[in-house]
Amino acid sequence: MITLTDVHKAFGANRVLQGVNLTIASGKSMVIIGGSGTGKSVLLKCVLGLVRPDSGSITLDGQDVTKADREAFLARFGMLFQGGALFDSLRVWENVAFRLMRGGHALPKHQARQIAIEKLRRVGLKPEVADLFPAELSGGMQKRVGLARAIAAEPEIIFFDEPTTGLDPIMAGVINELIREIVVEMGATAMTITHDMTSVRAIADNVAMLHGGVIRWTGPVAELDATPDPYVQQFIHGRAHGPIEAVR
Repeated sequence: MITLTDVHKAFGANRVLQGVNLTIASGKSMVIIGGSGTGKSVLLKCVLGLVRPDSGSITLDGQDVTKADREAFLARFGMLFQGGALFDSLRVWENVAFRLMRGGHALPKHQARQIAIEKLRRVGLKPEVADLFPAELSGGMQKRVGLARAIAAEPEIIFFDEPTTGLDPIMAGVINELIREIVVEMGATAMTITHDMTSVRAIADNVAMLHGGVIRWTGPVAELDATPDPYVQQFIHGRAHGPIEAVR
């Protein structure tokens, strides 16, 4: 569904992406791993068309993402942001239904609210949560609200940016399980950015490692531990010494 071919992106002298090649299959969950500052978020923004690559191509179903109609293009995506990114001045249901009430196909308020409550229920939150404000929720509940918002418009493609950041291990496990269930249930294509190996093993069909501006390795999650690539092995086992340290 998504194909990146020789994608380059630099910010001044900082060459972040240096020839990324990656294919994300329709209906599959791709997790991109890599250390902080390796360009994972820049890659995601390039796919969304928020950042224009200096060279190379990114296509969605064969269509160049930089030439697509923006509103129709972005309507195909859902997004769970790293920090939740909820609007603190809006009630929970209004956050979940934010996209549903805007644009050329906006729904009536009562209908959008019903859908929001249904999506909140799908992520394990009771209807009474709908009228609270984000500040009244725990971190784990806020993350669930963010997930409900990401799936509210039934997107074909969902991006997850560090979905378990700031959560305790138990809540992180709950979120990972929800993500996996929802992606399979919806038949959605998923792209996740994370350095949490527990998340990788819980939600990935395929894994790609971004390092040095290129994809060093990609393959099924079942083959991750067996790959002899020293960069991958150092990263997944959290070793202090290895080739990643050497290039810093």
